[in-house]
Amino acid sequence: MNGLEAFDARLNALIGNLSPAARKEMARTIAKRLRAGQQQNIKRQQAPDGTAFKPRKVPARKKKGRIKREMFAKLRTAKYMKAKGTNDDAVVEFAGNVQRMARVHHFGLRDRPARGGKEVQYEARRLLGINNNDMEIIEQIIISILN
Repeated sequence: MNGLEAFDARLNALIGNLSPAARKEMARTIAKRLRAGQQQNIKRQQAPDGTAFKPRKVPARKKKGRIKREMFAKLRTAKYMKAKGTNDDAVVEFAGNVQRMARVHHFGLRDRPARGGKEVQYEARRLLGINNNDMEIIEQIIISILN
């Protein structure tokens, strides 16, 4: 048993001592902060590890004066990206009909962009994930609540 496992067990015991309402509030706070970070990553067109998204195959400017909006502009809104906290976990997920589209882009699957259209292989663009900065934010929230 290394020192990290002992620390993890002690931290779980401290969190377990909190009331269910306090744990739920802590999870909700963590989920909201993580959602804000994920929204910023999507806005910057970056994967959680900091690598840039693969560009679109179709150019954003087809005709003079017409510019398509950036990728996933609506997807990052609070309407579609939900943050939930329960006694046991904090979750950031896509809600409703956009789950399928997010899954296709996240894993780089095949899909039809239009009904009756030709199937297209999409590039993998990681939309959600946790990086070191997110881990530090989680640690800070837990420490502030335990104090």
